[in-house]
Amino acid sequence: MKRFKIIGLMLFLIIGFSRAQVTKVGTTVANFLLIESGARAVGMGGAFVAVAEGPVAMYWNPSGIARADKFSTSFSRSDWLLDLSYNFVGAVLPVGNSGSLGISAQFLNMDDMQITTEFFPEGVENGYFSAGNYAVGVSYGFRLTDRFSMGFTGKLIYEYISQSSATALAMDIGTLYTTEFDGLQIGMSISNYGTKMQLSGGDLLIQHDRYDQEGNNPNINANLATDAYDLPLIFRFGLSWDALKGRNDSNLLLAVDALVPNNNYQSLNAGVEYVFKNMFSLRGGYNTWYGFGQRDTDDQSGLSFGLGLKYSFEVTSVNIDYAYRDYGVLKDIQMFAVRLTF
Repeated sequence: MKRFKIIGLMLFLIIGFSRAQVTKVGTTVANFLLIESGARAVGMGGAFVAVAEGPVAMYWNPSGIARADKFSTSFSRSDWLLDLSYNFVGAVLPVGNSGSLGISAQFLNMDDMQITTEFFPEGVENGYFSAGNYAVGVSYGFRLTDRFSMGFTGKLIYEYISQSSATALAMDIGTLYTTEFDGLQIGMSISNYGTKMQLSGGDLLIQHDRYDQEGNNPNINANLATDAYDLPLIFRFGLSWDALKGRNDSNLLLAVDALVPNNNYQSLNAGVEYVFKNMFSLRGGYNTWYGFGQRDTDDQSGLSFGLGLKYSFEVTSVNIDYAYRDYGVLKDIQMFAVRLTF
């Protein structure tokens, strides 16, 4: 009976949350912070805030690292849309009896591009520029009880294009609670709460004639002023539940997340993971589900699939994960990840 109640609770979250739809697309910067990290999480459709474990938990819900009992490090890579590359790297170290420290970094990069102007629309000879996005964070997670944990991340965010750049400081906060209701887990997190970002640099330096009259200096140095924009703040609330709990050497993890961003529609992610003998994993999910099959026509995300392999040695274990996500008319995304635990 408990199992039916838990499944009913997840369906209630899906149906009830899907009714409210508000969007503010295009109103934030540093949107690379919303690219989901970790092949396991991506394979589960991004429903991971109540699963959150390992170094990748620092992206989804920093309270998840509080439950680490060994040092672990992970790396994930994806060839992102439009020839971009996205990478995540993190490491977690238990400290004391009830806490863990972690450090993580996200990178979104592109190849150099040739400079074009109105006079050289085909490109300036030997003229190239680069662009990139980086975020580096330090996390701390701790257990208040054996069932409830909290976590925080402070991070520095940096974006640049050619000779212009912008920086910001932000914080993530998360909680994770294991209920007495058949092990149902509840997770919540708020990510990217921080300062605004404003571009400045050499590309914005111009020569300006302040007074249009004969005899004055027409070449006064001036800077173009750009607007300051908010970071992509996002609130996640999720449930996860292991339906098998090791029976027949198997685990069946069900998860659902509700997302409330400040720059897009409210949405839902749902995922499932089947694990056999704590070694082989098969995953599937749906990313950005707007309820009853109704999706924003501009959104191209959808089904996700994933595979995982875990092999344990005497003092070390290795996790190798793969994820595939369908982005409709855009390029499909594949992500690979490796995790080492000592």
